[in-house]
Amino acid sequence: MPFLHGFRRIVFEYQPLVDAILVTVGLEEGASRDEERFTLIRGTQQVDQGSVCSSLVELLDRESTSSVFEEGISYALFKVAEQGLVYAAEILLRYGANLNFEDPVSYYNPLHIAVLRGRPSMVRLLVGHGADVQKRDRIHESSPLDLASEDSDRLACMHTLLDMGAEVNAQDKLGKTALLHALASSDGLTVHNAENIQLLLQRGADVNATTEAGESAVSSLVFLVKESLEAGSAEDAAQMGRFCVRAAELLLAHGTDASRCLVEDGEPSLTQASLEHFDLLLPLATLLLYRGAAFACSRHGAACWSGSALLFRRLRSVLQPSGGGGGDEGRAAEILEQAEFVLDAARVDHPSLPPPPGLEPLLLGDGAGAQGLLELHRRVTEQEASPPALRCLCRAFLRRHLQPGPLGRKVKALPLPDRLKDFLLPEHTASLKPSWRSFRPVHASP
Repeated sequence: MPFLHGFRRIVFEYQPLVDAILVTVGLEEGASRDEERFTLIRGTQQVDQGSVCSSLVELLDRESTSSVFEEGISYALFKVAEQGLVYAAEILLRYGANLNFEDPVSYYNPLHIAVLRGRPSMVRLLVGHGADVQKRDRIHESSPLDLASEDSDRLACMHTLLDMGAEVNAQDKLGKTALLHALASSDGLTVHNAENIQLLLQRGADVNATTEAGESAVSSLVFLVKESLEAGSAEDAAQMGRFCVRAAELLLAHGTDASRCLVEDGEPSLTQASLEHFDLLLPLATLLLYRGAAFACSRHGAACWSGSALLFRRLRSVLQPSGGGGGDEGRAAEILEQAEFVLDAARVDHPSLPPPPGLEPLLLGDGAGAQGLLELHRRVTEQEASPPALRCLCRAFLRRHLQPGPLGRKVKALPLPDRLKDFLLPEHTASLKPSWRSFRPVHASP
């Protein structure tokens, strides 16, 4: 078995040389060799690199005739790369350390481990000496850029790898690009990869890249949005929501169609997912609509889903007696107001919306929100039956012409009166109420 054979060679043959090198450069093996843990023993003392380098050269000269010399210094290179000791790595490379040496436990090479530990200077050194910037590990087939994209602490390594030629749209064995790795590894709580995502998109990452299994940047974000609804606390949901909104902003700015079903069988789009629980995901729903997202499926049309149908379905679910909000006048008034806010946001870029579905008054009961829902339905039905105002059609036309991306700067540059600019940018004045500005989990709904 190659794995066990390789492990035995480390323990019984070249491990003494590796240990001697690590002690010389100021590293010492931890309490357990099996854990492969090494700790710095230099403490707070200033390291005399000149003295360390001289001692290391003496050791390597003395051991250069050993039959396991190359293997020993190659494994030592892996260890010093992990700690970011550039000066020691330079000497080991000068003596012939193998850049492609694989740790027999993790199967990572020195470049992989330097990225994982967030060592940009080491990354630059290794690639500068010929390390393959596209080299994939043998287990997951992840490239150094894939690994760097998965944690915000590795952002500096991402910059270095991209500057040194890493292919931003290269795919692993599952078809995932670095952008998909960045999104799939983000949970909005412990891992916030917004800056990684932004950098990848700025460097040309394909926002529409999809794996063979149908995974995409948008599908990863939809998954996280749904996870936020099941968050353990309102604070967690709010934190996840801030990441989701930021990630959505970045994807929209680079051309994502948020209303397009993700696969042929109608897997929910980002807009659909946000509207299904619009009262809990209001910051995302309004962001998408103000950025021009369609109010119906852009792939299959309103027969697949329409925003009007989703809004009234959610309203009916919450306001009926069994929904928890039917007898609460405050809750009923709030969600009806939120629904009107969403409808107003949708009409900015789409003055004519799909008509709402019919309601059966007898099924709504006589709770506090029943009459409000029927009144809202009546007004929306009448409004959609009438032609939109010319000024609204002109606003939608101008906004579509100025897409993609945030419109603020583009509108401000137009030779128009400030009053007209404000009309073109209602999102700048129609701010969310403080209680609406965060995601909320389902269990925390009033």
